[in-house]
Amino acid sequence: MLRQVAPGRYDVYEALLRAVADGRLWMLLWHGHAGSPDAQYGNMEVDGLGYAPCVTSERELAASGWNRAHEVVPGRSLAASLFPGRWGLWLNPHAPGGGVGIPWLDLRRIAGGLDRLPAGPLRITEPVLEIPQFYALLARHAQHTPAVRSLRRAWVQPAVGAAYLAIGLDLYDTSEGAVESVRSMMRQALGAAPEGLPVSTVALSDEYDPVGMWMRAHARPFYGQETGAPRAPLAGYGYPH
Repeated sequence: MLRQVAPGRYDVYEALLRAVADGRLWMLLWHGHAGSPDAQYGNMEVDGLGYAPCVTSERELAASGWNRAHEVVPGRSLAASLFPGRWGLWLNPHAPGGGVGIPWLDLRRIAGGLDRLPAGPLRITEPVLEIPQFYALLARHAQHTPAVRSLRRAWVQPAVGAAYLAIGLDLYDTSEGAVESVRSMMRQALGAAPEGLPVSTVALSDEYDPVGMWMRAHARPFYGQETGAPRAPLAGYGYPH
């Protein structure tokens, strides 16, 4: 599958992500040995983003010429440990052409569920849909939902799959009861959305969500007060240019 990955072949890349999620990887250790407290993965930087190099099999390990220690790790648990530090994975960097890099946002998708999180890189813009009734109803319900500080919006086109409207939720309170009140608010308002329009929500407190990053940097609230100057997003929202 690595040999089939090419620019624009998002179907092949998605299949590769599924293989990584369900498989194992041979992580190259710069210090220590497998299971030791001082074990440290190697690292490399490409386009300003950090990656941990690895190989995909015993055969590739031998072909790489790596003469230090390594450890074998399930792909899903590896993804969960790397993405919070904004580290990606680089598969088989010794291979002809230099191997394939998986940015940290795609590791986040592997950890959280490839079918649950949209496939990047994402095209994110201001919505152009004229649906004032929906926004007005959502704002009206938000007035009666004390947990909501502000609401923002974006139009999201994933690399694979249908485009959708994202509603950014900035909350005062993220307790279980408060979150359930916000879910109820969204269910009540969705009745005013045009039939067939996909709508998703994004927690603006999630510092790893690329849609949330874009909203915090570019989208003004359509409900609530602006609580501060927009924050500068990470370059490319976690994906290389």
